[in-house]
Formats: sequence, C-alpha cells, structure tokens
Amino acid sequence: MKSKCILVVFILALTAVTSAFAQSNNPAIAGAWQIKEADKEQLLILQDGFFFHTAYNKGDKLFFYSRGGTYSQNPNALKAEIYFNSSNKEEVGNQFSAKYSITGQTLNLSLNGETQSWNRLDDSSAPLAGVWRITSRKQDGKLTPIHQTGSRQTYKILSGTRFQWAAIDPEKKEFSGTGGGTYTFVDGKYTETIEFFSRDGSRVGASLSFDGKLENGEWHHSGLSSKGEPIYEIWSRVR
Repeated sequence: MKSKCILVVFILALTAVTSAFAQSNNPAIAGAWQIKEADKEQLLILQDGFFFHTAYNKGDKLFFYSRGGTYSQNPNALKAEIYFNSSNKEEVGNQFSAKYSITGQTLNLSLNGETQSWNRLDDSSAPLAGVWRITSRKQDGKLTPIHQTGSRQTYKILSGTRFQWAAIDPEKKEFSGTGGGTYTFVDGKYTETIEFFSRDGSRVGASLSFDGKLENGEWHHSGLSSKGEPIYEIWSRVR
C-alpha cells in the first residue's frame, strides 16, 4: 500500500513538472507585434487562431500589402494557412511552418532561413480582444440577422490595442480591402484611429467613436458611420 502511495505522489509530481515545463516553453504569443523601419512599419496580430500581417507607412499614408489566415502552434513552431494576400493571390491556400521563440517582449520568427524580431505592442488581455464577424444589423428599427452566403468573408481582429478588418474570398482568392490601426474601449465608448486603409489613404489619421457594449458574449456597436449615417450592429466571435 505504501509503495502505491509513493508511486501516485511520484506521478503527480512528474505531471506538475511536465505541465510547468510545457507552459514555460509555450509563452503567450497572442497580441500585436511590430517591426518599425524608416520607411515601413509591419504589424502582426495573432489572436484566437487567426493572424493578420500588414506593411504600411502611416506618415506617408501608404499601404503596401496585407495577408492573413489561420494558425496553430506548438511550443516552438507556428503552422499557418493563408486566407488572403493583397499582393499575391497565388499564395492563398498555401501552408507554412515557422519556428518561433519569445524573449522578454521580443518575438523571433524564423521562416525560409530568415529570422525577424518583432516587438510586442500588447497582449490579448482586453474585453474586445478576439476575432469577430457581423451577424445582425438594425434596419427600420428592427435587428435583422445577416446570413452570409457564398464564400466572401469579412473579419475584424482585435488585440489589446490594435484592430484590423479584412474583406476577402479565400475560395476565389479575392481580396476586397482592409484597414486598421489603434482602438480604445473605455466606459462604453469604442474609438478607432485609422493607421492604414487599402482603399483610400486619405482616411489615415481619422478617428471614429461609437457606443459599444458586450452583452451575452456579443459586441453591440452603434453610432454614426463615416458618412454620418446611423448604424447599429451586433458582432459575434469567430470560434
């Protein structure tokens, strides 16, 4: 009986050590990361199994490219599938694997023999952090469900401080547009400030504020659009 107790204690201790080792070698990668150069800024958002990677110049209001898709991870590698690429549609559907490590506030990604070092901007510890899709919109005073048809998709990804939306069609390898920047969500007020916009660079620097609330896991988003038209939308998380 005594030997059985010792064995149980040993197994529990081994499980605890193994779990701690796995956690120490699998640090939180979710959030926003940045590489900043003289003429180009790169933004990488990793959130809830989705990633968006965009290059732009905020000062000159230039958009260079954006790509994104889904990812999974193990303790030292990311596996990703491309859903869209604004500059090379032939990459859509491709899969790749990249080794990674995190040291302090730096993410090191190695792909095709090249290593990039990304600086952390934030993590995913924010109420709105996640990947969202619009599911209802108020029309004529009534909420109307939005039933997506076909293969066109629109996603909005939020980290702790950064947002980006993308309108895409992975099946047809089509990219319709994207935009993003910083956001705040304080006391029921959601505010976006645009840092890049593929369709219209003149929008860079503009800020829009909306009323927002989380209710039963859904994001209620209301206010005036950029055209001054009233909107009321409900967004749901992509699982």
